[in-house]
Amino acid sequence: MSWLNLEGKVVIVTGGSSGIGDSITKNLCNLGVKVINADIREGEYTHKNLNFHKTDVSSRDSVQRAVDYTIEIFGKIDGLINNAGINIPALLVDGKKSHSEFEIHDEIFEKMVNINQKGVYLMSQAVGRWLVKQGYGVIVNMSSESGLEGSEGQSCYAATKAAVNSFTRSWAKELGKKGVRVIGIAPGILEETGLRTIDYETALAYTRNITIDELRAGYNKTSTIPLGRSGKLSEVADLVAYLLSEKSSYITGVTINIAGGKTRG
Repeated sequence: MSWLNLEGKVVIVTGGSSGIGDSITKNLCNLGVKVINADIREGEYTHKNLNFHKTDVSSRDSVQRAVDYTIEIFGKIDGLINNAGINIPALLVDGKKSHSEFEIHDEIFEKMVNINQKGVYLMSQAVGRWLVKQGYGVIVNMSSESGLEGSEGQSCYAATKAAVNSFTRSWAKELGKKGVRVIGIAPGILEETGLRTIDYETALAYTRNITIDELRAGYNKTSTIPLGRSGKLSEVADLVAYLLSEKSSYITGVTINIAGGKTRG
């Protein structure tokens, strides 16, 4: 039995097939947690404690099916990790050309809001009903450093994460009285996850008026990070595990910045 005593707990992880979600899923499975990976596609990772349920977090019906599946299999839910998210870099106004593909338009806006913001609301409500009924449970919302400080070329993404921060504070006030904790996590610069596609890098480099090579060089820039390095996915996963455990039983209503001390100052 580990120090965190998570064995046998049942946790839904949205977007658990790649990136941070994949790291969280692996860590929880190894700690004896029964994990439901609620993602649009199944990942490569397999484990006896892992169950996959195809889920579109922006669809109420799809979300409810994932929750019903979890209850049918395990009879309870101990925690929810709202990790699913999408980032499409775009400028509010592109002064270099009209009708720019790198300017925010309704499709970009709605896609990010539907997944990053609406998805968190839908999953939290569906799972929250069970947690309140049980009288215990934990919701962990994945935010971002950009949601705290903003980000050039990523204003829409940052805005959805700022909304998630407000969800965390407000829901903690509402659900704390019912025995449920709500906590946010805001990672800073992390090691590469495989989600840095050429389309993403092309768009972000354009919005910042730099080349893709200059953008990639910036990934390794650590002068603004007091600890002098990028964060590890495993460090985010370890924080999630701690927050799910009773060792963190007096933590709620805050968004924890896991960024090596990085600030804009």
